[in-house]
Amino acid sequence: MESTEHQSFIKFLIVWFGQLISTIGIGLTAFSLGVYAFEQTSTATAVALITLFTFLPNIVLRPIGGVLADRYDRRTMMMIGDLGSAIGILFILTMILIGSIELWHIYVGVAFSSVFSAIQSPAYKASATDLLAKEQFSKGSGLLQLAESSKFLLSPIIAGILLTITSIEVILVINMLTFLIAILAVLVIRRGARVDRASREKKPWFTDFVEGWVEVTTNKGVLLLVFIISIVTFYLGFLETLIGPMILSFSDTRTLGMFQSISAIGMLISSLCIGIFTMTKKYASVLVIGLVMLGISFSLIGVSTNLSFIIFAGFLFLASLPFVNMSADVLVRNNIANEKQGRVWGIIGILSQLGFIVSYSLAGFLADRVFNPLLIEGGALSSTVGSIIGVGPGRGIALLFIVGGVSVVIMAAITSRLKPIKLLEQGMETVPAEPVGLMQD
Repeated sequence: MESTEHQSFIKFLIVWFGQLISTIGIGLTAFSLGVYAFEQTSTATAVALITLFTFLPNIVLRPIGGVLADRYDRRTMMMIGDLGSAIGILFILTMILIGSIELWHIYVGVAFSSVFSAIQSPAYKASATDLLAKEQFSKGSGLLQLAESSKFLLSPIIAGILLTITSIEVILVINMLTFLIAILAVLVIRRGARVDRASREKKPWFTDFVEGWVEVTTNKGVLLLVFIISIVTFYLGFLETLIGPMILSFSDTRTLGMFQSISAIGMLISSLCIGIFTMTKKYASVLVIGLVMLGISFSLIGVSTNLSFIIFAGFLFLASLPFVNMSADVLVRNNIANEKQGRVWGIIGILSQLGFIVSYSLAGFLADRVFNPLLIEGGALSSTVGSIIGVGPGRGIALLFIVGGVSVVIMAAITSRLKPIKLLEQGMETVPAEPVGLMQD
């Protein structure tokens, strides 16, 4: 039994390593194309559109990828997704090499890659359930988040170095090679899931989608978790879009870069700790504690203009995030049937990302029209709240962070009392302990 679990974890590590390398490659390309577009146009709009075309197809089409992950071999879906993503990068590289590159070529290339990423992502997420024993779910979740954080921490640093010694063409070739490594890693796994998806009764695609939607929406605990994660991404979106204007209102870009790097290290360390140490219970409690720390640290970012204090709070914020994500991940993974997890992760993927979309849409308006005017000289709160956190440019954003953090702490307190969340943890006791989807070699 232990030998089987060990073999399954080794197989998971092989697939995970391939995806870690490809994730770093994706980050290299995203950073480098943004720099390239800005150098060519000197406009932030071009960079923003690259981000949009990279982000939107992946999120919108992820439910389709989830259905495919449940219908067909998840290993095959991952390879198709990585191969298609590489083709999108190859298109951009070809346009550059023949000297005909225009911005719309980059938009088409990254959008094409994003479409195939929507196929790869749910299959990759669900494959962890195929390959891991129940007791290894938390460790696997930590490693998945570690790989994701590498895109934000390692890729910009590596890309910055590469751009000084080589060209954008070389970086695109490196990214395509990282996709090849990911495909080879999946090929190493000789046997995939125990579930015979090929023999499943083939229903209309929409029926499969509806079944996944029903699986999420009729399970109150899972639906509440999706709502909680959506709220977290909502405030994370505020941090991403508004931390720059807040810090730059009284400091410089070097400090902003330090904030982003050190904060990302917090996420990296937490993900690494989760990946090393095994948790088997009390996920609901970890979720609540993580939310409390998340809320407190989010508020702390806004209470002072002391740069060391702000950087510490940012580190604490992103260090708390992996514990929230891991707890939600394991609770869902243990309460959804394996044969439906592709669809479920696809739907959860789009629902949980709605927070980002809403915050990206509202951040500028709330900062410029609502919160900043309250804390300018003579503003409505300048003599009250302003006497504590300061008055002037960017202090309204600080107030927004404080209010957001307090609301997350309140949400954590409510979550600790929710019976459906507690029932999710109780439901884990009925799940078999052996690896759910691995066949003996």
